[in-house]
Amino acid sequence: MLAGKAGMAEDFFALFDIPRAFAVDTGGLEIRYRDIQSRVHPDKHAHLTEADRRVAMQWATLANEAYQTLKNPLLRARYLLRLVGHETQMENNTAMAPEFLIEQMEWRESVIESREAGDIAGLETLQARLRRQTKAQYATLQADLDEKHDYAAASDMVRQLMFQEKLLHEIDDAIEAIEA
Repeated sequence: MLAGKAGMAEDFFALFDIPRAFAVDTGGLEIRYRDIQSRVHPDKHAHLTEADRRVAMQWATLANEAYQTLKNPLLRARYLLRLVGHETQMENNTAMAPEFLIEQMEWRESVIESREAGDIAGLETLQARLRRQTKAQYATLQADLDEKHDYAAASDMVRQLMFQEKLLHEIDDAIEAIEA
């Protein structure tokens, strides 16, 4: 496991010996991750030379990065897009459908109003609606990536989902602030 890391570093899916797809068996991914970590954890290689310990640390770091990327749907989608040469251009492509942007503004206003009013029920209702919407968007993203191979549409969906996930975190924070 400690020899020849170059090919594995090029593809996180290959590292875990799972198909290169958006749909991932997260339970299987976790099992493979734990297996790799049990073999490459630096503590298991404390008796080796400094160079071999450094390689073990690199493997452990790679396994952690790969696992964190593949277990998170948005990171996994961005990684898949990068593997096929299609960057999401998050930094310089901020174009979004006006309807989507208006909806985002309305959601954020509702979060602010509910937070200021101490309305946990209102926030939970918004959260449930947004979770249903993002679940449908993730299904669309999976189809775009795994079935249609429509990488432009997948990139657009990733950008939208980044907004949605951020809003879900804001709702969580608002609920937590009210409950504190």
